[in-house]
Parts: sequence; structure tokens; C-alpha cells
Amino acid sequence: MPLKSAKVRDYMSGKLIAFTPDTDIMDAVKILVENRITGAPVVDNHGELVGMLSEFDCLKVVLEAGYNDHPGGPVSELMTRDVQTIDANTSVFDLTQMFLASGFRRYPVIDNNELVGQISRKDLLRALLDLAR
Repeated sequence: MPLKSAKVRDYMSGKLIAFTPDTDIMDAVKILVENRITGAPVVDNHGELVGMLSEFDCLKVVLEAGYNDHPGGPVSELMTRDVQTIDANTSVFDLTQMFLASGFRRYPVIDNNELVGQISRKDLLRALLDLAR
């Protein structure tokens, strides 16, 4: 299969770890570290995407802990709210160009206005290896 015809849906992770806005930030950090992931979507009670929580966002907790001796608070205080998404039918080639232009490490994947997964830089490298065989 040519690289230009491979789709995001073929390489995304459909098994999502997601947080709610009221998840305690320290619980979220623990989940990110234990699962060796660099970020996760934040969804409301209806499953709607309302933000993303990344390692970068979580670094702010380190500063809070240094100033206040007690890191904590809800994910909603640290998450990125203006989230760029990618359609599941986008080509891997086009997504690679988006990654290079944005510097993002992952995108939430949407299909018919529903959050269906997440795709990372590592997933694109896996696609490259698959397609090079």
C-alpha cells in the first residue's frame, strides 16, 4: 500500500485512556507515567472531547508543588482546551505534514464527530515500517 493511501484509522490507537475535567491532576500524572503515554484526551460526561492533557501541561504541577508543597487540583485547570483534531480518514502522509508543521506529539482522532482514538508520532513511524516492507 502506498504511503499516501494509508489512513489514520489504520494506525491510530482506538484503546483510549481518557480523563474527565474533574480528575485529580496527580491521579492523571500517575496514569500517564504508569501507561508510558505522553498525553490523553479529556472528555465530559457525554463523551465529548473538551481538552487534552499532555506531559507539558503536567510539568506545571512540578512548579505548583514547589510553591505550595501540595500539588493537586482538577485536570480542567491544566488541560489544553483549544484542541486540534484529525479525521480518521486523513492520509498518514498528510498527517505527517501536520505533525512537522505543528510540533504536536499526538492528535485525537474524530470520525463522524465522535472521538474514536488518538494517533501519535510513534504510530506514524510504525506505519512507515509497515509500508516499507
